[in-house]
Amino acid sequence: MYSSRREWLCRAANGFGGLALANMMAAQAATRPSHYPAKAKSVIFLFMDGGPSQMDTFDPKPRLTAESGKALPFKPPTTVFNISDKIFGSPFAFKQYGQSGAAVSELFPNVAECVDDLCIIRSMVADHSEHTAANYFIHSGSGFQGRPSMGAWINYGLGSVSDNLPGFIVLENGLIPPGGLDCFAAGFLPASYQGTVFKRGAHPVADLEPRVPAGKQRAKLDLIGKLNRGVLDRFGQVSEIEATISNYELAFRMQSEVPGLLDISNESEATRKLYGIDEKVTEDFGRSCLTARRLVEKGVRFIELLTPAHRDLDRWDQHSDLANGHRLNAVSTDRPIAGLLKDLKARGLLDSTLVIWGGEFGRTPCAQMPDGNYVTKIGRDHNPFGFTMWMAGGGVKPGMVYGATDDYGYYAVENKVHMHDLHATILHLLGMDHTRLTYRYSGRDMRLTDVFGNVVRDILT
Repeated sequence: MYSSRREWLCRAANGFGGLALANMMAAQAATRPSHYPAKAKSVIFLFMDGGPSQMDTFDPKPRLTAESGKALPFKPPTTVFNISDKIFGSPFAFKQYGQSGAAVSELFPNVAECVDDLCIIRSMVADHSEHTAANYFIHSGSGFQGRPSMGAWINYGLGSVSDNLPGFIVLENGLIPPGGLDCFAAGFLPASYQGTVFKRGAHPVADLEPRVPAGKQRAKLDLIGKLNRGVLDRFGQVSEIEATISNYELAFRMQSEVPGLLDISNESEATRKLYGIDEKVTEDFGRSCLTARRLVEKGVRFIELLTPAHRDLDRWDQHSDLANGHRLNAVSTDRPIAGLLKDLKARGLLDSTLVIWGGEFGRTPCAQMPDGNYVTKIGRDHNPFGFTMWMAGGGVKPGMVYGATDDYGYYAVENKVHMHDLHATILHLLGMDHTRLTYRYSGRDMRLTDVFGNVVRDILT
């Protein structure tokens, strides 16, 4: 068969692309060895989109209560909005729980029962005070769009245990964070490592329901694959085409796996009650938490749960009426999260599953007053200078409080944990050295932690 010189050169240079495809797809699907023995096999990231207030959840500040309404004795840093210098004492009471004696807000009575399983980090620090950049930062280690997300890096580094499910799944509960789907993107990594979003409801993945008999669909996919491999034979490896082939095959296998995964009829009444699926306010997030446990059992590496949607409420981003907004958010998530922790522990899965709770930043101790009235609808502004996240299972010390903010909860002042440090620690618990998990792009070896990050060894078992 006649070929032009240009086409012949293209084939000669890139003809092995088609041969390499099968090996590449197998490599993306298969597990890969970690750098050293791992403590955690999977991660569940409970992303509290909007920025929960540390001094109203897990970092009590008695001085705020004592000086509520008075002026802050130092000039506050610039964040996003113009806020007053008036101190806003927490509207929520704190109590100590468990053998560790860690203090937890009344917002989380159920999670408080699990406090001896938590490692509460009160000294988190981030680089951005605006939602979109901060969301990119907590997810990808960069405040700019286009970098691979943490889930994509983990999926790339370790591969997938499950043959029939993606290695990185996002469980959406009615809201996508500012920054959009790029928060879960693969960036410059192959596209097959990006997060797959499962929406709430009966049909979580678009067009997943089979419309033709399985035999016909298999033949159709074989033909599509043959045509796509023909393109690869001609032009060499093209990541978009390779990912398309891989994703078609995965979608075909998901058609039989996902319906059973989401069918909770075989779960006991006690389990459904544990997660709060029996009550309207906790049903959606409870289903997501239960699904996360089932995904861990299926071998999915990274599962992210997004904040539930509430009418007339902007996530955890309460610039006004924080007392009402934080209470609604907490009520809808507290029982499901506690149920998840208790269920994982009862099934022997918590030791190998790293659970992470937190938002992209915290909030200020000063009051935001949308109507200029200190008495009504007080909120808080964004604060990346010192905030709280917690971790459980997966190799972190249980019943531990690590780090501290100042007496007003504004700045981390003891054992600061930068977001790059958190990322390095997460990878370490999964058996990966964050300095060695790299991908060559734009002339240098890129990594999740860029050129920063230290493993926080004080919190490891």
